[in-house]
Amino acid sequence: MAPAEAAARLAVTVSYAAEPGREWQWAVTLPAGATVAQAIAASGFAAQFGGLDSYAVGVGIYGVKCDPEHALHDGDRVEIYRPLVFDPKESRRRRAAHKER
Repeated sequence: MAPAEAAARLAVTVSYAAEPGREWQWAVTLPAGATVAQAIAASGFAAQFGGLDSYAVGVGIYGVKCDPEHALHDGDRVEIYRPLVFDPKESRRRRAAHKER
């Protein structure tokens, strides 16, 4: 690949925590100016997790939520979020109550 062609490409990773302790990741190479939505489509997420809406809970880059049309930079990690199993505030309350006993 010529240097100009390499500069016009982005290498990104699409990541999804399928369940606690198991993460799915897929590396994709896209043209410069590609979006989060294009990275998710190129990753094959829909085929791997058929029926799962990748945008239901949200998507982000390195823990910062963004919209699907957000432009990517080389080296970005696109994250597909899943719903919380329980409310973190309620978890803290329960742990605090348990320690008081």
